[in-house]
Amino acid sequence: MGDYFFELISYVILVFTGIFPIANPFSTAPVFLALTINNSKKERNRIAAKASIYMAIILLLFLCVGALILGFFNISIPGLRIAGGLIIIVTGIKMLFPDTNRTNEVHLPSENENIAFTPLAMPLLSGPGSISVVLSMSDRVSSAHSTKEMLIGYCVVALGIILTVFACWAVLRSSAKISRFMGKSGIDVLTRMMAFFLVAIGVEFFLGGISEYINNARFTTMV
Repeated sequence: MGDYFFELISYVILVFTGIFPIANPFSTAPVFLALTINNSKKERNRIAAKASIYMAIILLLFLCVGALILGFFNISIPGLRIAGGLIIIVTGIKMLFPDTNRTNEVHLPSENENIAFTPLAMPLLSGPGSISVVLSMSDRVSSAHSTKEMLIGYCVVALGIILTVFACWAVLRSSAKISRFMGKSGIDVLTRMMAFFLVAIGVEFFLGGISEYINNARFTTMV
């Protein structure tokens, strides 16, 4: 029983490590600070909480209906993993080698605009990369051998998503302290480190998708 529990915990952590580098709240923190520069600490905390809730809703929604979306568009699991891997690789490369010619101007929205949803929750925290990872995980879970395994798989991924959301909320809530402590260069170094792991994760997704696609093609040919 104990070994099974620790195995589930390891899977939750695996889900967390797959999504958190893509969400990368450390790179969102400076944007969050710029967008809430005129807000009080209480208001900033409320916006951080709302952005985290929106992030959870988006990712959990794609987790629950991911299989339906794939079925509707007739997308195979290997195809999804290849596409998701490419998106993650490109995202990581862009983070590793940012375009220095572009200015990092931040659009300050009016009070009527909900910055918690856009741009914080979507696309900064739960963008295409995070959604691709969740969709791929949803596909793996839906292909479980039994209903019990499938339900456990969904619960594990959901816990990993919630853990990621909680970590992102903590980073946003502490963004002012983190920014002062790490400085611009420190945040840049951390972002590049996460970008490196992001590229590695994307390569694993891509190669795994190609391998599965080739194996499926061979099986179809043999049949």
